[in-house]
Amino acid sequence: MPTDPRRLAFLLAVHRAGGVLAAADLLHVTPSAVSQQISRLEAEEGIDVLDRGPRGVTLTPAGRVLADAAESIEAEMVQARQAIAALGGELTGRVSVGSIQTAIRTVVAPMLVSLAERHPHIEVDVQEYDPPDATRRLRAGDLDAIVLERDVDVDAPAPRGAHDVPLLDEPWRIVVPTSLPAPERIDDLAGLMWVGPQAGSAADRALGRLAAQLGTAFETRHAYNDFDTAISLVAAGQGVAMLPALALQQEIPDSVAVVALPGLGSRRMVVRHRQNRHEPGPAVGAVVDEMVAAAREIDLG
Repeated sequence: MPTDPRRLAFLLAVHRAGGVLAAADLLHVTPSAVSQQISRLEAEEGIDVLDRGPRGVTLTPAGRVLADAAESIEAEMVQARQAIAALGGELTGRVSVGSIQTAIRTVVAPMLVSLAERHPHIEVDVQEYDPPDATRRLRAGDLDAIVLERDVDVDAPAPRGAHDVPLLDEPWRIVVPTSLPAPERIDDLAGLMWVGPQAGSAADRALGRLAAQLGTAFETRHAYNDFDTAISLVAAGQGVAMLPALALQQEIPDSVAVVALPGLGSRRMVVRHRQNRHEPGPAVGAVVDEMVAAAREIDLG
């Protein structure tokens, strides 16, 4: 009896989810339905595809071969659907996006919603990377677009073969422990202890620019990459920090005050893609357009 290819989808779900119960949740069916389809697959093939033990199930060697075949069939069906969509003039393709954390939350995730409505046949894979790693992966061809941060006043142009599209300029803010007097102008920042940003980050460059502007060198302690970490350290009285406005659109501890001062400058968020005779392709262009539209909806107030 030939194998019904639809049963392979159940085996693949067990393989990916790690068990029958999890596979049932993944497929939105009952566990008994999954077990029934697996049993019929084993009967049709005349082999065991699962090792059933007291701690759960694992794929047998033969089961892994069939799961690999199921993945190949799934990939070919995705390509076939994209090709069919292309016949009707719809944009298709897969776009890999690397991004910093705050951009995923405020720009990339909202973009996925609108993109699915406008271009349902474009598949987007989002991965969180810090800017140096994202830049390397874009150059190597592992990513199609990356979202980066810049301090506007020390911004640099995109390297040859790449193009930056500005998404958003957001003001820098000072966060201080409420145990300290709130600064009223940037001159009041000169003698304070600072929570140190990661070297090379936009916050690090902005802090260096501000120190040069004041003709001093800031004393720093600790080192943060995640803005939530900086807020926690400030709340613990470890110093003050300069953070972008988007990082402060959340509940701030009562022991932290947010201060806006003239002269702090802005952080710029950009999306970068390769640019040559063949790139960006239509799918990448559509993703970039949707990011621009999503950024336009952000309220920095």
